[in-house]
Amino acid sequence: MPTILIVDDDAALRESMAETLGDLGHRAIEAAGGSAALDLLAAHAIDAVLLDLRMPGMDGLDVLARIRARSRPPAVAVLTAVATAANTIEAMRLGAFDHLTKPVGRADLADLLARMLPAAPAMAAASLPLDSDELVGVSAGMREVQKTIGLLTDSDTTVLIVGETGTGKEVVARALHRHGRRGTKPFVAVNCAAIPADLLESQLFGHVRGAFTGAVTDRAGSFRDAEGGTLFLDEIGDMDPAMQAKLLRVLQERVVVPVGGKPVRVNVRIVAATHRDLAEAVRGGRFREDLFYRLRVVPIALPPLRERLADIVPLAEHFLARAAGPEVPRLSAAAASVLLAHAWPGNVRELQNAMQRATALARRPVIDAADLGFLGLPPPGETDWLAGDLETAVRRLETAMIQQALAAAGGNRAEAARRLGIHRQLLHAKLHRYGLGASQSRTDGVREADD
Repeated sequence: MPTILIVDDDAALRESMAETLGDLGHRAIEAAGGSAALDLLAAHAIDAVLLDLRMPGMDGLDVLARIRARSRPPAVAVLTAVATAANTIEAMRLGAFDHLTKPVGRADLADLLARMLPAAPAMAAASLPLDSDELVGVSAGMREVQKTIGLLTDSDTTVLIVGETGTGKEVVARALHRHGRRGTKPFVAVNCAAIPADLLESQLFGHVRGAFTGAVTDRAGSFRDAEGGTLFLDEIGDMDPAMQAKLLRVLQERVVVPVGGKPVRVNVRIVAATHRDLAEAVRGGRFREDLFYRLRVVPIALPPLRERLADIVPLAEHFLARAAGPEVPRLSAAAASVLLAHAWPGNVRELQNAMQRATALARRPVIDAADLGFLGLPPPGETDWLAGDLETAVRRLETAMIQQALAAAGGNRAEAARRLGIHRQLLHAKLHRYGLGASQSRTDGVREADD
């Protein structure tokens, strides 16, 4: 019987979780704080740890670092009532197996332990203070992005970030750099689409004086400017084919040749990004297949803002705080409804611009729906997402998202659950709770066996 250590200062939550673990066939041991947890780890053979993030005295990240510093540490899942990009990234980079938001349902807990117990990944402990939390997002899609960043920060693995224009690809690249061991070294960003093809080689690799007309001084180039740090190649899908071949050689050999100069070895991490479908570009002969696989060692896909409803209001408030002076305006419920109803074709960048515009023009302590008229007000009768109490608003939003996911998945509940970022059992429970099961029964009757 596996032994699970529950570390939480909330006695009622510990008791409830211990009861659930017993029902699932596990032995539960409880600790009310970090010091007690470390004592229990020293005295017992613990197979997995469920660790609260916010506790008096020693907080969860301190406990996590100490557990991971042990010679044979058990797998640790961090649980928190308030998940942020900062604590998600830090927990994952310190070696957390997963990072979940409370409350954790029975099905999700069973799924978590099934993944934790067979083979817990060994990851080195580290401790690096975080800067301000710029990667705002609490939606399931962004939480997965944050976890991936936490796993990759201290690696030199090449990363390809894909997503529509304005989804925040450079923000993710900077988070990868800032939270990792290269964070104190330079971060250099190059927009490959904004530089003419005949100048991009000099921009990236540098040149020596007199190499061509106009080269009146030596230029180090972006690769050498980023020495020891990270080079971010934005819009890599727009790179000229001839430059693709030269870049591939640099990625293979980690040596650049300045125009008119001699080879120079470089030590940089490469993070690339594009809004284009590179796989389609490879099939169409517009992008080198070997470069595609060299760049796409680890892909990170950023969801568009229209698929991140849970992030829209937090992002808007974040941008309001950045755009405003000492007096930060707040959003009215009507304004939040306008934001949730908008399609956001320009994604996060459009939302940021909208908040800057509203702040500059409103000059009032509250941003109301009328202040967002330039977005186009919702038509009469459109859903007011924030009407009523919290339970009603959550029910309204979850119902809409479940119906949308089921429609996109053709009624396949397993696929709909995947799109929603939840376990299938949780989706079944919500279908029953919201009375949605009957409307899907005809379709699901065919597909349930395939789920």
